Amino acid sequence: MIDHKLDFAREERTGVAEAILGSGKSAEQIASIVETVLSAEARMLITRLDPEKARALGRFGEQVRYDALSGTAEVGVPRIVSSVPAVAVVAAGTSDMSVAQQALRTLAFFGESATLFADIGVAGLWRLTERLEEIRQFPVVIAVAGMEGAIFSVLAGLVRAPVIAVPTSVGYGVSEGGHAALSSALASCAPGVLVVNIDNGFGAAAAALKILNVGRG
Repeated sequence: MIDHKLDFAREERTGVAEAILGSGKSAEQIASIVETVLSAEARMLITRLDPEKARALGRFGEQVRYDALSGTAEVGVPRIVSSVPAVAVVAAGTSDMSVAQQALRTLAFFGESATLFADIGVAGLWRLTERLEEIRQFPVVIAVAGMEGAIFSVLAGLVRAPVIAVPTSVGYGVSEGGHAALSSALASCAPGVLVVNIDNGFGAAAAALKILNVGRG
């Protein structure tokens, strides 16, 4: 087995535990990392894990829990999830759900529940406005959108909470690859928009966790 240098103290030090990126690693390398984590009786999140590599982890049974939509796997004993959601995850369209689910799974891995508001993009603005009072109850909002990413500015101009914008690679033409949505998020004239990289639901959830941890003292 490879002697992996895993950062088991990261969660205590930073509030967010180490996660590993599944893409770029072989199934054998990932399995070796999982063995190291379980041997240390630790926990870890795997992101961008495709179904083929996930199947290779089947020998670990319920110690590795895979979600195909988000491409994430939880390793180790699951944490009890809070019964009171502290984060609103707003997904503009159904095509953005894989990234939204990555954020939801990351939050749950750390014991935070969240409420999903799905398919409420600004192309039909009434879909957002009719859920607005619910969204305003949350101290942190994660907004997930591709295409032109208009919902980032709209939300930030309507809620008191910080809005963490997650541009997605959903789109075509000039929107292809998520760069239009990323530029829109970065260029927003609505104050209070925080921006993570394209398709980075994990990073958005980590930012939300840090905001919540600071607020709780």
